[in-house]
Amino acid sequence: MSLYELSDEQRDIRDLTRRFADEEIAPHAAQWDRDHRFPLSLFSQLGELGLMGVCVPLEHGGVGADFLSYMLVLEELSRADAGVGVTVAVHISAGTLPVLSHGTAEQIERIVPSLAQGHELAAFALTEADSGSDAAAMRARYDAATQTVTGSKQWITNGSYARHVNVFAREDDRVSGFITRTFKAVREERKMGLHSSSTADLVFEASPVERLGPPGGGMRIALSTLDGGRIGIAAQAVGIAQAALEVATSYAKERTAFGRPIGGFQAISHKLADMQTEIEAARALVWRAARLKDAGRPHTIEGAQAKLFASRVARHWTGEAIQVLGGYGYTEDFPAERYYRDAKITEIYEGTSEIQRLVIARGLLGDIAG
Repeated sequence: MSLYELSDEQRDIRDLTRRFADEEIAPHAAQWDRDHRFPLSLFSQLGELGLMGVCVPLEHGGVGADFLSYMLVLEELSRADAGVGVTVAVHISAGTLPVLSHGTAEQIERIVPSLAQGHELAAFALTEADSGSDAAAMRARYDAATQTVTGSKQWITNGSYARHVNVFAREDDRVSGFITRTFKAVREERKMGLHSSSTADLVFEASPVERLGPPGGGMRIALSTLDGGRIGIAAQAVGIAQAALEVATSYAKERTAFGRPIGGFQAISHKLADMQTEIEAARALVWRAARLKDAGRPHTIEGAQAKLFASRVARHWTGEAIQVLGGYGYTEDFPAERYYRDAKITEIYEGTSEIQRLVIARGLLGDIAG
């Protein structure tokens, strides 16, 4: 199979997701955005379709598809509504898969099936007010005597609706990973975009926890989780950019000026040609990184490249889609302005573009890269 060819199963999963997204998500996305509404019941429907655990093994309640299939799901969901896309991305990549990879057999059996079937949502609590890119500077603490975590976490996707949280805290001079169901969402963030997703501050007040992985293994778990999660955010960016391309192309065919469709003018047609070309290049980087992960090969640098490029493509070309639509693009009558607002965050979360460049540069230059 070539790099750009999908298997029958992968195409079926993509097509199923596309149909659901077009019928059940896209028609409501603008209203969810205006109302800042989290569509909670939607995730039960996605669970019934197997899309909340698409890459989770069958024996643990999932569909058993590969990681690339999961990326296809995220692209299609994000094409309809990027807020839905990131909810699923964090639930699977940062909430469910770390338990599969680092949990005990008992934890996997007890926790994963409910997550994979969409009965509960999961979150990943790493960032704090003073430790974003510098995650090792966190202040949340684990008390071994009481087996509890105390501290606060910021900007936690799914935070107000999650029942399962993977949380990271200091244990002596190391960072360890933990699982908890005891926490308090104290503030829901008002954001530039992704209005249909939940982004909350969480407080842990002597919250009972159980270990995820070995003592002191928290940063290894967090970084390996982000390696895969970044590919998912790149897929989200591709989905947003694809939606913008479709709106701009449709408008260019229908809107007339000086007696002909504006797509007939070279300034517009060449813009759309460049837009499609860069989106296809971003999609290829996502697929390459996903296939490396599926093969069990190193994918840290390739994931960083995919996220760096795809997020830039999404941010730039959603802006140019507004330009194609002119004044209409700046209004809520068309979704282009929503795509533009949603795209920007892909350059920030799960590692900023600056961090992605550092990862790539260190792959080239070693520790001298700064």
